[in-house]
Amino acid sequence: MVKPSGSKSWLLRVQVNGHRRDIGLGSYNDLSLAEARDKATELRKAAKNGLDPIAVRDAARRRIPNFKEAAKACHAEMKKGWTQKHEKMFLASLETHAFPIIGRIPVDQIDAPQIRDAVAPIWHSKPDMARKVRVRIGMVLNFAHGEGWRAGEAPVRAVSLLLAKQPAAGNFPSMPYKDAPAFVVSIRAKPETVGRLALLFLVYTAARSGEVRSARWSHIDLKEKLWNRPAELMKSRVAHSVTLNEGALAVLKRAALLRSSDEDGLIFPNGKGDKISDMTISKIMRDMGLSFVPHGFRSSFTDWAAEKMPSVPDVVAEAALAHVIPDKVQRAYRRTQFLEMRRRLLQSWARFLDTPRKPNRAD
Repeated sequence: MVKPSGSKSWLLRVQVNGHRRDIGLGSYNDLSLAEARDKATELRKAAKNGLDPIAVRDAARRRIPNFKEAAKACHAEMKKGWTQKHEKMFLASLETHAFPIIGRIPVDQIDAPQIRDAVAPIWHSKPDMARKVRVRIGMVLNFAHGEGWRAGEAPVRAVSLLLAKQPAAGNFPSMPYKDAPAFVVSIRAKPETVGRLALLFLVYTAARSGEVRSARWSHIDLKEKLWNRPAELMKSRVAHSVTLNEGALAVLKRAALLRSSDEDGLIFPNGKGDKISDMTISKIMRDMGLSFVPHGFRSSFTDWAAEKMPSVPDVVAEAALAHVIPDKVQRAYRRTQFLEMRRRLLQSWARFLDTPRKPNRAD
């Protein structure tokens, strides 16, 4: 094509769904005839396969950011809903542990082996930080997927399979999920207390200790079997609903016997009606001679979901844990579409916990 100004460019004329489309390929000075023919052949194939050749052309032209650039873009967007501490730690941890290894890699080329390489140096020496870095890398990749910079989401399950089991030591040592059913049985065998009920509720819902200790009866929708947690209760400052499985509902039934007349009262209050301390729940496990902590059951749940529920998409388990999905459109869509999937996942978790497991020497 020669414009009135004298400038020249290559143009592909092709039929798409019965309609003629004129598609610019680039400047005559930038592309040789052979290069223009190669591009034309590629776009003709795309049109023949039912794709939009213009979208294919534009995708090829679009620059894909590297991981460092994508991480900063994700941080700039997501920090609006974070606490100041989390805002600072997000980039600081990636700058220290991820950028030196995968920072320059285009974000569409990062897969499980690259994520493994980023967290492997600290996977055993700093297990808690390693898990946080793994989650944050996943958030960046999911954000990049939402922006159209990569075809898929973060390969969460594949990364778990590439990393060896972490030692019990760490800030949040987690109980192996295979031991969780026996632990639930042992708690139920002890005298019932508010602290033990709170711990059981935490295990069944895979919630954070602060969320459980701050839970109020007004947050519970027994008809819909939901625990609707307001934004101020959440670490991400985003409201989140937990589907209540049979185990969690049974705990609430027992807690209701201790309920005060206050309709908006705490579900698990201390003797004065105030919120119980984090130590109240942690002490139960410590008194049992266990090195694990309540928060670690979130990791136990994640490991169980990865190994025992392979048909469930990774993002469903992440949503069950109230991990924020970076892309706004996907987040709005999945809030409704994933509710029933989360319900089935957490109900399966309850069935697993309520089925005592016989010891196996091979474990």
